[in-house]
Amino acid sequence: MHVRNWLGLAFALLATFSAAAAALATGARATQPSAPADELRALDGEWIFVEDKTDGRALEQLGPPMASKFSMRVEEGAVVLDGHGSGHRNVRIALDGSVAEFTEPKTHSRYHGSWKDGAFEYEVAFERVGGGAPEGIRLIRRTFRMTPDGLLVSVAVDPLAGGGGSESRGLYRHAEDIAMPTPAKAVIADMAWLAGAWVGTRSSGSSIEERWSPPLGGAMLAVSRTVNTSGRMNAFEYLRIVERDGGLVYVAQPGGARGTEFVLSEVSAENGARRAVFDNPRHDYPKRIVYEVTAEGGLSATIGQLKGGTPRRFEFKREGEAK
Repeated sequence: MHVRNWLGLAFALLATFSAAAAALATGARATQPSAPADELRALDGEWIFVEDKTDGRALEQLGPPMASKFSMRVEEGAVVLDGHGSGHRNVRIALDGSVAEFTEPKTHSRYHGSWKDGAFEYEVAFERVGGGAPEGIRLIRRTFRMTPDGLLVSVAVDPLAGGGGSESRGLYRHAEDIAMPTPAKAVIADMAWLAGAWVGTRSSGSSIEERWSPPLGGAMLAVSRTVNTSGRMNAFEYLRIVERDGGLVYVAQPGGARGTEFVLSEVSAENGARRAVFDNPRHDYPKRIVYEVTAEGGLSATIGQLKGGTPRRFEFKREGEAK
């Protein structure tokens, strides 16, 4: 009789303890807001930079808040990062508050993420191996929020530093959701001014050249080469401009890789000068390539964003002409 009473009491106490433990676990999970499945899935895929949304920036300061192209893969209870600019690939950020850690020879990185206020947010903190903070950036906080216009990315650098650090914002979209420019009407003969051998010197001292064939058969072909100051080729590129659907398409193959296409969006000729603009807003970088020949006969090639930023400019003269 007494044994049966003791066993009943023990089972009752065990049931009470189990219920309390479950309640505590539920309460602990509740501290980590769960992401609605459809909102979380919307983050999946590859994202391309579209527009700088940071307030108060001058035109030359415009640019992406992080990489021009990155991806996120949504898994059960986690988001996997790739191309986020930290040098780490396939970083799995769990939404339960756990920490992902990576150790390099000099730096230890800690990732921590969550779903917060309708957005995915994560922080990556950098520590010097052996203790202390490394020189430069110590903490980055990135927030990803879906909007009707696309994915709005906010990046705060050292938000806990004195003065609040710095923050920038940018809009990203999937490539298929980015509109291509309206092609300008043109034929390959309109680019005849680009034909010939063009040579120049970069600020580093490296020599650069582009050699363009005359327009023929609806196309112009070219090869580009960069040779460093020690006399070794360190870059090459296959180029072509082809007629398509009443306009022109510029195809670039750096290092002989698969071609990237840019649509001719503007072509002009005025007072002996020539200008052609090729755009691809779906490409990470560059999004715009501009060729210009001055009335004096010099050629410049500029690559950069569609709007603002600091484009890279290359200056050429016809081979054999005085520099």
